[in-house]
Amino acid sequence: MRRSNLTVFFIVIAGLGLVVFGALYFRHQKDDIDPENAALSGKDGHTVVVIQPEKALEMLKAGNRRYVTGSRMKDPGVSTDTRKILLKGQAPFATILSCSDSRFPPEVFFDAGLGQLFVIRNAGNQFSVDVLGSIEYASLHSTPRLIVVMGHQACGAVTGAVKFIRQPESGETPALNSVVCNLIPAVLIAGKKDVNITEEKLIEEATRENVRLVCRSILQSSEPLRKMAASGKLKIIGAYADLESGKIEFFLP
Repeated sequence: MRRSNLTVFFIVIAGLGLVVFGALYFRHQKDDIDPENAALSGKDGHTVVVIQPEKALEMLKAGNRRYVTGSRMKDPGVSTDTRKILLKGQAPFATILSCSDSRFPPEVFFDAGLGQLFVIRNAGNQFSVDVLGSIEYASLHSTPRLIVVMGHQACGAVTGAVKFIRQPESGETPALNSVVCNLIPAVLIAGKKDVNITEEKLIEEATRENVRLVCRSILQSSEPLRKMAASGKLKIIGAYADLESGKIEFFLP
């Protein structure tokens, strides 16, 4: 009888231990996700989580460190099994608006796998209604709560804008001229800050200014995103990639 009571006692203690462990575990998990959107229903009833902006930024920085130091993951998530899982839906942790330059694939610079980043690319990482629509889709109907607008060293589109200002006769096709002209405001802002700036430095500073202008345009043009940012549920940040070192610098718009 005593042995039976002792067995029951240990079973109860073990059960309580599991309950406490589970409570602590899930509490820890919630620290990394949006408390109001901890679980979202995906295709076929699977559940995905929303990573908080600051945590998402830490993940991007960690991925870039791996890339720069040559310690990239053997499989960041590109296997056959990953593809099968992603058939049920996507759950990216960040939205990246970057330049189309072939030397600068965001997934590689961030050591990220399939389904982890929602990437939008165009020449000069420019703002447009279509770009805004893509960003809104990701932020309002999917999981990213961090938006990164990212320029890079030696951007051809910005270089074209600098050249066009100094030599207007160097214009090309209407489509290419449209790309270049959209970047002229950033070049003018950068040029006013230092009238003696070198062309190389002007291109770099104009690239940064363009990032800032795009970040502001996104929030100014989207009321839902603006409200999410004001409440702390969403963060938008600028970035600049050094092609030589592979390092990515993050900065506030």
